[in-house]
Amino acid sequence: MGALTDKIRGKAKQLEGKLTGNNVLVARGIAEKAKGDLEGVASRIPREMRRAVRGVVNRANTKRGR
Repeated sequence: MGALTDKIRGKAKQLEGKLTGNNVLVARGIAEKAKGDLEGVASRIPREMRRAVRGVVNRANTKRGR
């Protein structure tokens, strides 16, 4: 599933668990929300790496006088 879907489902499970007093469901919700958070961060890594490499290349070209 997507990161946002996991976050929403996780939060819903947390709330349902709190309302029903089901600690297992609360824990599952926390885990699913954490999975969504992690997937969201992991999906941004390639973009940030490209941005960092582009910055290094631009600085190197600027120092060379290009």
